[in-house]
Amino acid sequence: MTRASLPVSALTSGKLPSKAARRTKSFRFDDDGFILDVDSFVKTIATIKANGARPDHIGSVIAHYASTRLPQLSSSVVTNNQQQSDSVTAYVLKKRFLVETLIGILPLEKDSVSCNFLLRLLRTANMVRADLDYKTNLEVRISWQLEQASLIELMIPSFSHTCGALFDVELVTRVVKNFAILYSEGVKSGASLIKVAKLVDSYLAEAAADRNLSLMEFISLTDALPKHSRGTEDGLYLALDTFLKAHPDVTKQERRRLCGLIGIKKLSMEASLHAAENPRLPVRTIIQILFTEQTKLNFGRHNNNIDCNVSSLSRNHSGSHFLEPSPGWCMSKFDMNVQQAEIRRLRDGIGKLHSECEAMRRQLKKEKKGGKSSTGNTCGSNWYFRWKMLRFSKCFSTKDVEKTAVRLEVTKKEKKSLSLRI
Repeated sequence: MTRASLPVSALTSGKLPSKAARRTKSFRFDDDGFILDVDSFVKTIATIKANGARPDHIGSVIAHYASTRLPQLSSSVVTNNQQQSDSVTAYVLKKRFLVETLIGILPLEKDSVSCNFLLRLLRTANMVRADLDYKTNLEVRISWQLEQASLIELMIPSFSHTCGALFDVELVTRVVKNFAILYSEGVKSGASLIKVAKLVDSYLAEAAADRNLSLMEFISLTDALPKHSRGTEDGLYLALDTFLKAHPDVTKQERRRLCGLIGIKKLSMEASLHAAENPRLPVRTIIQILFTEQTKLNFGRHNNNIDCNVSSLSRNHSGSHFLEPSPGWCMSKFDMNVQQAEIRRLRDGIGKLHSECEAMRRQLKKEKKGGKSSTGNTCGSNWYFRWKMLRFSKCFSTKDVEKTAVRLEVTKKEKKSLSLRI
């Protein structure tokens, strides 16, 4: 018997195939007078569907039946310590048959059952080693509703004996890749993509703490979604930092490869400050983060200066200029400290400029007393002081340099007038 044909035959005829019916006779379940066995449950679902019931109503009936049957089977194994090996095998066979039957009779319509119920059903299907076709069917259905999933239900354990990882990351990667295909085809919206990206980052942060999680599994799940799916990279940075903590033996080349997964420009200020002091990150990555934050800071200061210049040109009713700050704008403490440091730097520069001017005056007095009235010497001295002033004025802005040049021109005229008088 091909189990893939179970849903069609069960829902059309209301009966299980002959082999499934023979297996069902020995799998009786108590249910307070509602459902006696899987065969009668399938017939009930077929009757409900024939009467034109809504798919979400049928899905709620199946979810209720599963929630009342599967926990009872699970508790019977845990509480009874004297069960023989054959009874445990019978339990697994019963549960596998029940899970495969439930998967087969699920309504095909979207949102007929919740995504969390599908994840719980997939967890049980992996535990009892259901057929691959049924598990693949569940994975595809989950990818259609992945934005509705919760993190705790997505943390499906790995039941493989060959894999030492705690969680089944490969399963989640397949589901996320199916969702990405739906998004590329225009089936899923951008809002759903953002929700799934946040869910994946949270999942990675939890799964990365497992020392048995391989580097390729981490990278594969990270690359399952497009780059523009994350509005901020803070969640992915947290997952990366958790992975590096749990895997201290990662090589430098692997660290650089992991850091290449993060969009540095999308890190927040808090994440950038943490990354700048993170000894687990490569030095090149830290330099890139610092350079990016410095660029953001300079760009923000430039925009603030433009806003101040525009607002200073506004006029009041009397026609006088006044500074009108933008509504709701408040300077942060960090910006105030930066501006105060800039003011102190300019003040020190002005003091040094004043000292240079005094030195020029003293030099002029010496030239006057010594009778040095030659035009060539005066020009040479003038150029000496001019270059000296321009060299010092590099620390100023363009406006400061222009003001200094004007002062030098005035000083030049004064010296010429003094030489003519002499």
